[in-house]
Amino acid sequence: MLPVDTAAQQQEPAESPFGWLADADRVRRAAGLRRELRPRAADSPLLDLAGNDYLGLTRHPEVVRAGADACLRWGAGATGSRLVTGTTALHAELEAELAAFTGFEAALVFASGYAANLAAITALTGPGTLLVSDAANHASLIDGCRLSKATTEVVRHADPDAVRKALQGLHDGTARDADGHQGHGDPDARALVVSDAVFSVDGDAAPLAGLVAACRAHGAALLLDDAHGLGVMGEGGRGSANAAGLAGAPDVVCTVTLSKSFGAQGGAVLGPAVVIEHLVNAARSFIFDTGLAPAAAGAALAALRLLRREPDRAGRARQVARDFHRLLAERGLDVTAPDACVVSVRAPTPGSALAWAARCRDEGLAVGCFRPPSVPDGVSRLRLTARCDLTGRQVRRAVDVIAATAPPR
Repeated sequence: MLPVDTAAQQQEPAESPFGWLADADRVRRAAGLRRELRPRAADSPLLDLAGNDYLGLTRHPEVVRAGADACLRWGAGATGSRLVTGTTALHAELEAELAAFTGFEAALVFASGYAANLAAITALTGPGTLLVSDAANHASLIDGCRLSKATTEVVRHADPDAVRKALQGLHDGTARDADGHQGHGDPDARALVVSDAVFSVDGDAAPLAGLVAACRAHGAALLLDDAHGLGVMGEGGRGSANAAGLAGAPDVVCTVTLSKSFGAQGGAVLGPAVVIEHLVNAARSFIFDTGLAPAAAGAALAALRLLRREPDRAGRARQVARDFHRLLAERGLDVTAPDACVVSVRAPTPGSALAWAARCRDEGLAVGCFRPPSVPDGVSRLRLTARCDLTGRQVRRAVDVIAATAPPR
């Protein structure tokens, strides 16, 4: 046995190095921004408008059975990284069918959508690359930009002209690097434009036609995060790139999650085969992360096959979102018009949003509560997610609860 240094064990620090956390907590509480975990029961009686189960598949018997069967056959975990022991026949089937369904040449499955975004951005850029990022992008895209060591220019939300201007600066020398220094211009410089396809806070769709036109005018690639579009946008839920006619384009890469419309877990990158091969060899969040658990891969594959058989689920989910918007607007609430399945209802303050969500919960309705820093514009909201399996009666009941518990404006 190794000797135990009892003196070192007994020595107490003069002052806790984490004492500052109490001050940080007081600031959060005063601003109404403190967050807490709230474990849900397996058989919760709440009507769920807070999750992202757009197609109602996370408890679908086929999807659940496929996940359970995969676990029984392959084991509880992937056992290693994808390049070692973490790739099963299920992973390969899922990648092939995802690519075929969405219209891309190839696909690569990750343990999460967050990891997929980090991989795509960091492996496709680096020092000397210009990244142009929408101001309302998801945190995983923002973190990918930060980790990439590329020059990042954040542009106005959903503004192709701002993207075009940023890309023009790459070649004429007006772009600035991470330290704010102006460049000299390089006609051969690489650029990547990064945007959510459907934004997760207000549910608005990116102006893809304008973005791709700006990219092609300056030889840039386009990376779309379609976490909230796959399964509900495009023909039969094939995604936002399909809807815009960009699926399979040689200059477009798309990331998706398997945890929303597909009701499972994980993420994927879709794109040209040369891009996918590069990620296998260069993406750190692929190479060094344990592979997606077989149960999640099996469940996602079953969800994909079910959607192919029942493509009307996508249109039904979007219709439910439109119904929410219409009925809430009729009640005089400040609600965003959805392009997909996210409906956002604005609140006066972070504290009022939190109290509003709590009152909804007391009335049997679970809603999302988005507050800074989760919302880039600083406006707190209730965030509702439409599901294709909601009945008209459930939609009307939810609207009644939200309107009855709304804070004064």
